[in-house]
Amino acid sequence: MDLQLRRLSEIDSAEIIELMNDRLVRRHMPLAEGDFGAAECAAFVTGKEALWRDHGYGPWAFLVDGEFAGWGGLQPERDGDVDLAMVLHQRFWGHGRQIFDRILDYAFDTCGFDSVIVLLPPTRGGAHAVVRLGFRHDGETNIWNRRFVRYRLHADARLRS
Repeated sequence: MDLQLRRLSEIDSAEIIELMNDRLVRRHMPLAEGDFGAAECAAFVTGKEALWRDHGYGPWAFLVDGEFAGWGGLQPERDGDVDLAMVLHQRFWGHGRQIFDRILDYAFDTCGFDSVIVLLPPTRGGAHAVVRLGFRHDGETNIWNRRFVRYRLHADARLRS
């Protein structure tokens, strides 16, 4: 697999719109509401690019063998936490671990963060997967009146395969 990390602004908006409107993908995105069209995509990309400008890190677009596979990376949260997010087209779900490892390399080796968090809605199965990767339950939080379970991975507890 050839994995490239690019800025979201380099991706055709039609590809991002397609991903963000996929019903199976949206099922895992409790904050996604309504249509995700051209205006929403422009605001989304502008907001993600602002993270890079303001914090020096943010989400990327993932290209697998030259094809847009999804987006994700690091995003600042409250209290100085850094959230690891990943949204992939269904056909690329099997590549999640390799992408995840690249994001963690960047978080811990390049940025020097002590820990990262993952926020999952309580209705989402699959929390066992993040625990298997070394994350530990670390409480709950609310974002836009929606509850999320927080899992944290400390740099010194990172499991490498």
